[in-house]
Amino acid sequence: MELRQALTALALLLPAAALAEVERYAVVVGNNLGQPIDVPLRYAEMDAARVASVLQEVGGVRPENTVLLQGKDADTVRRALIAVNERVRSAGRSTVLLVYYSGHADAGALHLGGSRLELAELEQLVRGSAAAFRLLVLDSCRSGALTRVKGGTPIPPFDIQLNERVTGEGAVFLTSSSASEDSQESDELKGSFFTHALLSGLLGAADENGDGKVTLDEAYRHAYEATLRASSRTLAGTQHPTFQYDLRGTGDLVLASLDARSPTRGWLELPPGKTWLVFQENADGAVVGEVSSADRVRRLSLRAGRYFLRGRGPEVLLEGTLTVAPGTTVAVDESRLQRTAYARLVRKGEGSRDSALSLEAEVRVRTALMNDAGVCPGVGVGLAIALRSITLVPRVAWCQSGYTNEGLHATTNEWDLELQGSYVWDVGPVSIELGLIVGATFFHQSFSTTGTAPPRTTAALELSPIVGVSRDLGSRTYLYLSVAGATYLYNHETTVTGTTQFGPSFAVRVALGFGWRF
Repeated sequence: MELRQALTALALLLPAAALAEVERYAVVVGNNLGQPIDVPLRYAEMDAARVASVLQEVGGVRPENTVLLQGKDADTVRRALIAVNERVRSAGRSTVLLVYYSGHADAGALHLGGSRLELAELEQLVRGSAAAFRLLVLDSCRSGALTRVKGGTPIPPFDIQLNERVTGEGAVFLTSSSASEDSQESDELKGSFFTHALLSGLLGAADENGDGKVTLDEAYRHAYEATLRASSRTLAGTQHPTFQYDLRGTGDLVLASLDARSPTRGWLELPPGKTWLVFQENADGAVVGEVSSADRVRRLSLRAGRYFLRGRGPEVLLEGTLTVAPGTTVAVDESRLQRTAYARLVRKGEGSRDSALSLEAEVRVRTALMNDAGVCPGVGVGLAIALRSITLVPRVAWCQSGYTNEGLHATTNEWDLELQGSYVWDVGPVSIELGLIVGATFFHQSFSTTGTAPPRTTAALELSPIVGVSRDLGSRTYLYLSVAGATYLYNHETTVTGTTQFGPSFAVRVALGFGWRF
């Protein structure tokens, strides 16, 4: 409720400034290195380059008004801000100043390659600008493995006080996280959650009213909600972007203008029900934008060119490439994309999952064992756990066999408790597995006779090599066929002497099954 009220006030108080009515300046800073104790970041400088590019493409900032600083120290950043402020002062027209930082920081200063720029000084440089409107975005305190947490410990929030009025319409300060939270970055996104969400919003994902203009209110709402969704699934925990503002005037500030008739850009419309990532050129290219399954707006404004799409649903991953032509709208057709079940993605080491589960049911038949003249048809049920290096299947099964001699009919019920471990190769449309089954088997033999024949129960150890093949039927279902060299170790009666001895008994077991993925 507090966030909603603040954003409502923000929309009412911001100055009315269309992109063509103001001169825009941007100082964009990224530094992967911080103090000696800071873990080097991977994507801070890349984030800065993406921000600068998007501001020029759709944010109305001319290239000559853009200052991009990557890997520079505090003194360089300070001098750049002072120089841009001088240009703003002499512009002679309404101006907007946009300042962005991605890198290490603590509660008191930015960490720029071993040097420090105090937050109080940064605030003063931004506040003191003669620009009619000033926006400062700080995305910092982030590193680690797949989702990195910089330094390993939470730090206090940025202490930005907005108790002083300055000449002009006002200022807005955005930070990527709140008190006692870590800002995080992702290897899949090749950047931070917050910056990625903010840029996706500027490319159209935040354009709630569909008017082709993304306001600061819309951009912040989108970045806030998208960052919460993404970070809620990480080990570091949920990350809450924050803002503070000091504003006067009316209307709303337009951060991005998306022209449907642009000679260099086109629209990409994405289907609902899945979260889509858009990459430049191919799967190894830069991540351009994202539309979540929860987003109501399903389109992005992109430069004309070739893009790779990755859509994640609850049961399948869709991938493919398409071309966006200038001045056109391309609607994604899911039937033209490659569908991959999550079990295969786990085995390939791709995607966000470390395992995939499926329920399997099968009919099986085993050839006769020693002293058992009949085949043993039955059923089994198991839980397949696909991991990156191996697939494990705990399974329970039953079969029944029997034979008849003069005056005697024997019935044998077999119960199996098995654990199968297999290595799986995905070859085209089929998957081939080779593995081993270990387990315990219980044989219960009962007799029907005119005489006396008490039932017998025997326990056995099962060690069975197995080979199988499976084929997907749909996104969640598949069929499989397996052949096992069923080997049982147990006490059995010899036919020559009538005595019992411990040893192996061999058979062949064939199973045909159906699998359903969770």
